[in-house]
Amino acid sequence: MDISQFSERINQTLSTLEYGQNPDELYAPIRYMMELGGKRVRPLLTVLGAYLFHDDVEKAIMPAIGVEVFHNFTLMHDDIMDNAPLRRGKATVHEKWNTSTAILSGDVMLVRAYEFFLGIEPQKLPTALKLFSTCAAEVCEGQQLDMNFETRQDVQIQEYLNMIRLKTAVLLGFSLELGALLNNAPAEDARHLKEFGINMGIAFQLRDDLLDVYGDQAKFGKRVGGDIVSDKKTYLLLKAMERSSATQRKELKKWQGQGENGQEKQKVEAVKSIYDELDIQATTHSQINHYFQKALHHLNEVNALNSKKELLRQLALQLIERDS
Repeated sequence: MDISQFSERINQTLSTLEYGQNPDELYAPIRYMMELGGKRVRPLLTVLGAYLFHDDVEKAIMPAIGVEVFHNFTLMHDDIMDNAPLRRGKATVHEKWNTSTAILSGDVMLVRAYEFFLGIEPQKLPTALKLFSTCAAEVCEGQQLDMNFETRQDVQIQEYLNMIRLKTAVLLGFSLELGALLNNAPAEDARHLKEFGINMGIAFQLRDDLLDVYGDQAKFGKRVGGDIVSDKKTYLLLKAMERSSATQRKELKKWQGQGENGQEKQKVEAVKSIYDELDIQATTHSQINHYFQKALHHLNEVNALNSKKELLRQLALQLIERDS
């Protein structure tokens, strides 16, 4: 088996799903959101987590779909909160329809996500739902911290790393933990898989931060420089503030709150220039590798066939070396 076969099975299942029909204004945005595509990393992790412990992964398919629907629900609501115009290169749901519709359609996606878990074996269902609910609440905690940081000028790098652990990484960890649970993995193996996913998720988000500044607009699918324009407290900005001279710090602070009225390009270029002076790109690459190595340590500790673990290692490598 290779990753593409698992991905094909997931995409095939996604293409057959019905979320509801009437009123169309409620369900069309869900279909639109799910058809935007994406890497389908989280359901793939669930299926690969199950595959480590048994070749038959059918029982993991629908719960994996539930994870993906939940993920897209969070993206739909995040886009509203971030006032994001693009998602995967296309108009966001609140831009294409309106904010109220995006909120309500997202709510239905959360409900449907839980429904996809209901086929889990009865003796495992309470544990799976408890783990999922805990993870979902942590994702919300991370989003709230992210919003809190918008009005704080004293955010520390460790606070930021904890925020992305909650907002992004715990769902990757849960995805693997769920797959392991479904195919009867020992508790210690499931724990290591979860930690592999969390550390991979932190590296993934740091890569996303990097691409937001240094990525190719055509490949990235979102506005390059968007984090700079919106003054998001990313790892790059926080490290630059920590490392900057008084002059550089003054310049960075000067641009905060600016960038409207056609100044977006000028702001991005000015901040990026300071990042270049401080070698922030290389520093971020180093931090990404740090978490990638931590992830691999936990994967190595899992008691499963190396040939199966190699699929996860390959996937992790693809995620931290991606350009989109």
